[in-house]
Amino acid sequence: MPVSAISPIGILDSGAGGLSVLRHIHALLPAESLLYAADSAHLPYGDKTPAFIRERVNVLAAALVERGAKALVVACNTATAAAVESLRERYTMPVVGMEPAIKPAVLGSRSGVVGILATAAMVGSNRMKDLVQRYAGEREVVIQPCPGLVEQVERHALETPDTAHLLQQYLAPILEKGADTLVLGCTHYPFLRPMIERLAGPKVSVIDTGEAIARRLRSLLDESSLLNPAKDTGQLQFFSTAAGEAQTVLFSVLLEQSVVVEPLTENAIV
Repeated sequence: MPVSAISPIGILDSGAGGLSVLRHIHALLPAESLLYAADSAHLPYGDKTPAFIRERVNVLAAALVERGAKALVVACNTATAAAVESLRERYTMPVVGMEPAIKPAVLGSRSGVVGILATAAMVGSNRMKDLVQRYAGEREVVIQPCPGLVEQVERHALETPDTAHLLQQYLAPILEKGADTLVLGCTHYPFLRPMIERLAGPKVSVIDTGEAIARRLRSLLDESSLLNPAKDTGQLQFFSTAAGEAQTVLFSVLLEQSVVVEPLTENAIV
């Protein structure tokens, strides 16, 4: 399908976490129409194999491209590590992936210790290893897998004792090492940022990469002459492989506005 500057941007994630990135994109590029595809029937991706994740990401991307997307944003660190290169080989349009903000964290750390909260799959990925090797230098980077946090966000359990217990468990080894900078290595985690900041304390800086991703997307669209010149606000559409009332409620609560989540089939958005 031919695309132009007025075509929508496609954003995909394993579930609702990528909405944290969508918020930044919509704030920076309000004229752009956004299509959001969640693979909620198969989340979390953090305990899946790279091959499975690549297969699912390609299904989501194909659905968004069929709907007319002019660019793709893989709003999931785990999916980026497993599949972003395959998307770039398959499509000529701009493809933006997530990357834990290790470089700015290392540069901004005063104590010389940086912590990263991430999914198990991201922790074990070659992409994570490469980023640490490239940017850590003499700094210590403490990488903490966080099973269960994605599910807490998907249940909208953002301020519950169970979530607090998990976060205390995951933050403890990072804080014990003396980290003063914390990277949110999963797009679900910004929804837990208020609790993370309370538990980590005021001396720890928390970094969310969503805003940087939005700026990168704007730059790529500009380079490709695909920035929407309209002055009106673009449309937002939401799709999920597990669409239903629960998803509509979850998305609406996380975005703090009323939205409708429509079903996403295996081959196309309907």
